[in-house]
Amino acid sequence: MSETNVDPRNSVLVKAARGEEVPYTPVWFMRQAGRSLPEYRKVREGVGMLESCRRPDLVTEITMQPVRRHHVDAAIFFSDIVVPLAAVGVDLDIVAGVGPVVAQPIRTRADLDRLPELTPDAVPDITESVKLLTAELGGTPLIGFAGAPFTLASYLVEGGPSKNHENTKALMYGDPELWNDLCARLAQISGAFLRVQAEAGASAVQLFDSWVGNLPLADYLRFVQPHSRQALAAVEGLDVPKIHFGVGTGELLSAMGEAGADVVGVDFRVDLDAARERTGGQYALQGNLDPALLFAPWEPLEAKVDEIVAAGRRAKGHIFNLGHGVLPSTDPDVITRVVARVHEISAR
Repeated sequence: MSETNVDPRNSVLVKAARGEEVPYTPVWFMRQAGRSLPEYRKVREGVGMLESCRRPDLVTEITMQPVRRHHVDAAIFFSDIVVPLAAVGVDLDIVAGVGPVVAQPIRTRADLDRLPELTPDAVPDITESVKLLTAELGGTPLIGFAGAPFTLASYLVEGGPSKNHENTKALMYGDPELWNDLCARLAQISGAFLRVQAEAGASAVQLFDSWVGNLPLADYLRFVQPHSRQALAAVEGLDVPKIHFGVGTGELLSAMGEAGADVVGVDFRVDLDAARERTGGQYALQGNLDPALLFAPWEPLEAKVDEIVAAGRRAKGHIFNLGHGVLPSTDPDVITRVVARVHEISAR
């Protein structure tokens, strides 16, 4: 639903994130800008991922595409979790079909010298992109984005994507002091990246911890939560709601909220009523349609959408989303239809 002549910081999505009354349930999708859209594939032809994330003209166009097409209630800043790492000088590349690959993994204390602090002057293009976007978005809020310290640390220690995170866990247990020093640096980098976006005009931020579900709660509390808290604290005082999302985090939801979130993102493995109970009803919730259900026939998909909207009404606040990102082969027309359905059945 289009919001014209509205301050984006007073938009339906921001109100829902704060647990305030809203006229309908807001909806956006993780990875809504990207490979599912033909217009995205066209504009990205011949342009590498990292370059795409650092060109304000491309960032603006790609971020706007799903807002125009799907009429979602927020734009998510088009970026990648490793963009701030590259900005501070880490030698990495985003390899198609693989993901981020780090030339020299971080395994020793001496390697920390390759991780300086992130300052705004290292990412002037990010500030420019956000300002261009907020001017074009009008009353539609922009959500700033950064990867959380644990997931960034795992990429750096493993050298790329990992299924078992064996090097990460070996370092975490084997040298806790080095692990905490590494994550403290990454928390500064993530937090600074979020703050740059918020100061330039983003109306909310999301800290994305895609791999933290590989840890039990005790390890999360000891090795991860303090650093996620530090990253989220970087935007304190800027009046932007903080969303915290991870994958496979059913056992961690309450602890992730306690890291400083206003909104706890819920993946598709936990229903929203259970998530509300686990978090004590203290936080707004975001989620949590299974991205694979976008491939199902409309009737069962519609029933699931309706069920999630109904469960969301019982939460402190609810932002409809997927329980992870849009899959590349998703039919964009189905996404548009889901947005319309959420708006239709949630209208108060």
